[in-house]
Amino acid sequence: MGRLEETYQHSLQEPEAFWAEAATAIEWDEPWQRVLDDSRAPLYRWFAGGRMNTSYNALDRHVEDGRANQPALIYDSPVTDTVATLTYRELRDAVALFAGALAAQGVTRGDRVIVYMPMIPEAVIAMLACARLGAIHSVVFGGFAANELATRIEDAKPKVIVSASCGIEPGRLVEYKPLLDAAIGMVESKPQRCIVLQRPMLEAALDPDRDIEWNAALTGATPAACVSVDATDPLYILYTSGTTGQPKGIVRDNGGHAVALAWTMKNIYDVDPGEVYWAASDIGWTVGHSYTVYAPLLHGCTTLLYEGKPVGTPDAGAFWRVIEQHDVCTLFTAPTAFRAIRQQDPNGEQIERYDLSRFRALFLAGERCDPETLNWAEQQLRVPVIDHYWQTETGWPVAANCIGIERLPVVPGSPTKPVPGWDLRVVDEDGSQRQRGEIGALVVKLPLPPGSSPTLWKADDRFLGTYLSSFPGYYETADAGYIDDNGYVFVMARTDDIINVAGHRLSTGAIEEVLAAHPDVAECAVVGVADELKGQIPLGLLVLKAGVEREHAEICDETVQLVRERVGPIAVFKQAVVVDRLPKTRSGKILRGTMRRIADGERYTTPATIDDPAVLDEISETLERIGYAQIQPAVGR
Repeated sequence: MGRLEETYQHSLQEPEAFWAEAATAIEWDEPWQRVLDDSRAPLYRWFAGGRMNTSYNALDRHVEDGRANQPALIYDSPVTDTVATLTYRELRDAVALFAGALAAQGVTRGDRVIVYMPMIPEAVIAMLACARLGAIHSVVFGGFAANELATRIEDAKPKVIVSASCGIEPGRLVEYKPLLDAAIGMVESKPQRCIVLQRPMLEAALDPDRDIEWNAALTGATPAACVSVDATDPLYILYTSGTTGQPKGIVRDNGGHAVALAWTMKNIYDVDPGEVYWAASDIGWTVGHSYTVYAPLLHGCTTLLYEGKPVGTPDAGAFWRVIEQHDVCTLFTAPTAFRAIRQQDPNGEQIERYDLSRFRALFLAGERCDPETLNWAEQQLRVPVIDHYWQTETGWPVAANCIGIERLPVVPGSPTKPVPGWDLRVVDEDGSQRQRGEIGALVVKLPLPPGSSPTLWKADDRFLGTYLSSFPGYYETADAGYIDDNGYVFVMARTDDIINVAGHRLSTGAIEEVLAAHPDVAECAVVGVADELKGQIPLGLLVLKAGVEREHAEICDETVQLVRERVGPIAVFKQAVVVDRLPKTRSGKILRGTMRRIADGERYTTPATIDDPAVLDEISETLERIGYAQIQPAVGR
């Protein structure tokens, strides 16, 4: 039995001992009374009775333990041509002062504060300042539409909203204040105060009765000490889209969150204190919370905050410039970022311009990583490229190659094996366990480990109904996949992306793997469209690599033949179409469900998280041209 398997079995057989040992990496004000509190099962809580402060563990203790002058946060902003560094002492002092500014506005333990900001140091400072006071932050992606921001304000009922005058996208400024004002105008639960950072490129108009500028709020503020909170107190609320239209407020507690994230930095990512770790995610997403802000700082690393894009700021070499300039040892980003880089620089010419000799691992997550993208990254970077799998609700990886415990062989298409703490299973519709190699619903046996969401904000019943009711005793991931004979996990699709072709259940992900292997294809998506005879048939949408000038029809015919050869006639894959781009969320997830509804002529609503709504019109026009999207015009947007 290898070291990883021993660790994994220990975590499942003796979870309380396992997590109590992991918790020694965190400084506690008072020890816990129960490692696992099952008194309200299936709503489990970790480290009940313990008291601590997350901000203290992320900052103050490192200052006290000799890291005061080590960089804690590097801010790299190609859109403003800015690079700045804050040491642990400087970041601690900035956080303490802003916490004092929040306290002066009446913010205390348990109050909510919404953070609606771009990727700037003040956003991280605001998050950690809330944690310092025991307040609960809720970060909303900067520039989110006013109505979406309004639903989050109404649900969280923040005492204060912290914002900025603008965000910066390549070629344009996004004014935040008009969106914020509109959102506040829509809600009954108005914030008492808005603190607004005026960025030099745009000054926002402030309401003198409600708004205060960031620096004015700091004037006269007294640095705040850390407030001791219960381990089970909420640290933050992170809203994710709900199927009912009402966003779900994912809750993360203080104690379990700190324990789990600190454990992952060495055991999963093999990063040591003092090293530079970069999660290239917006702080509005769970990756940004877990691995841009909290985990690296809890572990004593230097974290990197990047205000830019993988391409276009200024080119497809942007990531490599950042890695070289700041001595990044490990990068965590989404596969979609690498598909964008590969599409612009298929031969990796930009990579050769930079010294990446100190870079040693790339981790990918956020959506399924096709083997072609993984193989390209491996060939170009010549470092381990590791796909891993997790969700907003889980807060940290469920399946990964835990290179800090034991590095296993990479199997393209698989995020390797379940991580210690996660009892991952594959079941069929009635909850019966599937055989190895058989596709089914991916579920996790309860209790979930520390750091996962214990509930939804003020919605225990909705949490139970959404995640714990379909398979009693298990958390439903809503993903489909299988575990092979070697214990490797394969996450093939969301359960609603499994299509039924003449009674055969097929994974759209498996077909996408084949399409992505075509030498001219940069990225792709497969959706199941309605068919009178077969029920559903797969349709492929292809984005080609830059510089491809071959006939599109010829490429599409070749992909059809590839699927026939590698998946078989059972897939009934007869049509592919070339598109300029695919509709995605801001975090890079492809909107397959929306494209399916367009193809089937169903009513659809433009998702609030979409990166560019115009792409849906482009997709609709393309699908109409080949005979789809005509059953009923797509309206209701």
